[in-house]
Amino acid sequence: MSGPDAEVPAEEPAPPDDAACGLLRTDAKGLILAANQTFCTWVGLDKPELVRRKRIQDLLTMGGRMFHQTHWAPLMQLQGSVSEVKLEVKHRDGTVLPMILNAVRRERSGAIVHDLALSIGRDRDVYERELVMSREELRLLVHEATRLEEQAKDRALFAEQMVGIVSHDLRNPLSAIHLGLLALSRGALNSNQIRILGRISQSTERAHRLIADLLDFTAARVGKGLKVSPRPIDLHTHVAEALEELRVAYPDRRIDHLQDGAQACWADPDRLAQMLGNLVSNAVSYGDPARAITVSSLVSDDRGAQVEVHNFGPPIPVATVEHLFEPMVRGDASGAARSVGLGLYIVRQIIEAHGGHVIVRSTEAAGTAFTANFPLDPASRRV
Repeated sequence: MSGPDAEVPAEEPAPPDDAACGLLRTDAKGLILAANQTFCTWVGLDKPELVRRKRIQDLLTMGGRMFHQTHWAPLMQLQGSVSEVKLEVKHRDGTVLPMILNAVRRERSGAIVHDLALSIGRDRDVYERELVMSREELRLLVHEATRLEEQAKDRALFAEQMVGIVSHDLRNPLSAIHLGLLALSRGALNSNQIRILGRISQSTERAHRLIADLLDFTAARVGKGLKVSPRPIDLHTHVAEALEELRVAYPDRRIDHLQDGAQACWADPDRLAQMLGNLVSNAVSYGDPARAITVSSLVSDDRGAQVEVHNFGPPIPVATVEHLFEPMVRGDASGAARSVGLGLYIVRQIIEAHGGHVIVRSTEAAGTAFTANFPLDPASRRV
């Protein structure tokens, strides 16, 4: 008679007692046929108490017995082995030992036996518990970080939307002030009144420019960037017209215009005028008032279109240059960065909307130059 129900010989060779792991042999139904001393010591039972007296299932917790019935035994029949199975074995005193099981199915003397090797899994159990706890802590941290990030985005979006709303609403009272100035300027005025009206007019223009920058900042950050409407233009003509207005705004400063090239380019003239206004305003604020501001416009097949604003004065420190085109950053006379303006940020947004880029060079000897480059033809704009 052979197979699972065949009788196993009464005497089974004992597994080595000095093995580092617990070794057992059972019949197909789980009856323990042999055990080494290592396993006996771990569970607190002598060999006579185990061998042919207990089944391996008797030493398992309820969960272990269920696993034996639903997974372990079927797997031994189907594939002849199980490996790296974690289960809990009961000690004589009722405590539970986490163990790792490896088992194989063999045929001996016409009967089926199972050879089991078990090792204590306390360190692994602790590691797995700590791993589960670490994963949970990480999940909570990621969730909190995501929540804070979304909260910050919501606050930033709200702030930028408020900037747009307030800036838009400020235009109406400023327009009323401007119309009032025009009406007053038509009357007979003495020199002092003319001077006061001139200052009010300049302040109103500065407020208009600030509002335009704030609205563009909101569009760039909340929307899809600044909008431009490029068309074929004579770059030199439009730069010259913008400079005429700026000379009126800054009557005490000399602004020269250099021109090179004669072909047309594609650009938004209103946006270019806005860009020039910001760059010239920056040159007026930080340049040497005793020396001229030079604006150069260039068009050529090799270099594309270029507008440069140059002034002499204290150089911009390298540390400040690195952040000069960021929003709400501006340099002061000492070279430090302070939260004031949006002008250079808007300059970069305008030129990038034209498919170009803007750079700055600043030294004591050569002065400071902001150079905006963009393609002549919209077909060659960078994507």
